[in-house]
Amino acid sequence: MTTFWSTYVCVLTIGSLVGLTWLLLATRKGETKGSTDQTMGHSFDGIEEYDNPLPKWWFWLFVGTLVFSVGYLILYPGLGNWKGVLPGYKDGWTGVNEWQKEMDKADAKFGPIFAKFAAMPVEEVAKDPQALKMGGRLFASNCSVCHGSDAKGAYGFPNLTDNDWRWGGEPETIKTTIMAGRHGVMPAWAEVIGEQGVADVAAFVLTNLDGRTLPEGTKADPANGQKLFATNCVACHGPEGKGTPAMGAPNLTHPQAFIYGSSFAQLQQTIRYGRQGQMPAQQEMQGNDKVHLLAAYVYSLSQGGEQVSAK
Repeated sequence: MTTFWSTYVCVLTIGSLVGLTWLLLATRKGETKGSTDQTMGHSFDGIEEYDNPLPKWWFWLFVGTLVFSVGYLILYPGLGNWKGVLPGYKDGWTGVNEWQKEMDKADAKFGPIFAKFAAMPVEEVAKDPQALKMGGRLFASNCSVCHGSDAKGAYGFPNLTDNDWRWGGEPETIKTTIMAGRHGVMPAWAEVIGEQGVADVAAFVLTNLDGRTLPEGTKADPANGQKLFATNCVACHGPEGKGTPAMGAPNLTHPQAFIYGSSFAQLQQTIRYGRQGQMPAQQEMQGNDKVHLLAAYVYSLSQGGEQVSAK
C-alpha cells in the first residue's frame, strides 16, 4: 500500500473513532437526568416516546466498543501499513502468518512421526494401523472429493480399491502417481474412422474383449471393429486390449476399466470424442512424507484392507 493510501485509511479510521466518541459524549450531556413523565411530543397508534436518558449499561457498552476498537487497531493491522504489535508474529498478524504459525506448530509435533513412516517401505507402512489412520485422514481431506469417501471412484474417477490400475498398482508407482500427478489422454477417432467405424470398434471391445453381447438391433460389425482396433488402438491398449500402464491406457477386458461408462453407447462416446483426465500433483501441497502415507493407504485398499475412518 502506498504512503498516500495508508495515510488516507489512518485518517479515515481514526477520524471516525474520534467523531463517534464526541457524538456519544455530546449527546450524553443534553440528556434528562433520571426518569421523567415528559414525552417528546409525538405519538403513533397511541404510543408516546418518553424523554428518558439512554440506559447506563447501553452507554458503557458503546464506550467498551470504542476501547476495544482502539486496542484491536494497536494489536492487529488495520491502520494502513501498520502491522500491529501482537506478540508472536515477526511481521505482524496476517491470515498467512497465522496459517504458517499453525503449520509450523503442527510440523514440530507431527513431523517426526511422518519422517519415521517415510523412512519405511510403502508395503510396511501399509501394515501399520497408526499410519493407515493418518493416511485415511489425508485421503479424506485431499482425495475423497474425486475418488469418493470410500475410494471407490465416481464417473471419470477410478476405483482405488480394486486391481485395475491405469498407471500401475505397485507401491512406488502409486506414490509416483500421487506425487507427480498424471494426465491421461484418449484421442478422438470419429474423424479418422467415421461413425460406422466408431460403432464397429465399440462392438468389438464390448463382445470380444469384455465378453458381453450387443444390444438388440445394433448395426455394427465387430469383425471390422477388430481390424480397426488392430490398426489404430493397439499402440496404446495392446494387441489383446489389456492396456499399457506406461501410457495410462486401461485394460479393456475388465468392465472396471471404463470409468466413463461401459455401455455400448458410452463406449461409442469415448471413441468418438476421446477423453482427458487429470490427476493433480500433490508434491508441493503435501510433500514427500505425507504422500508416502497416502500411497501406503491407497495401496492397502487395493490389497483387501478396510477403509480407515478419518474421525
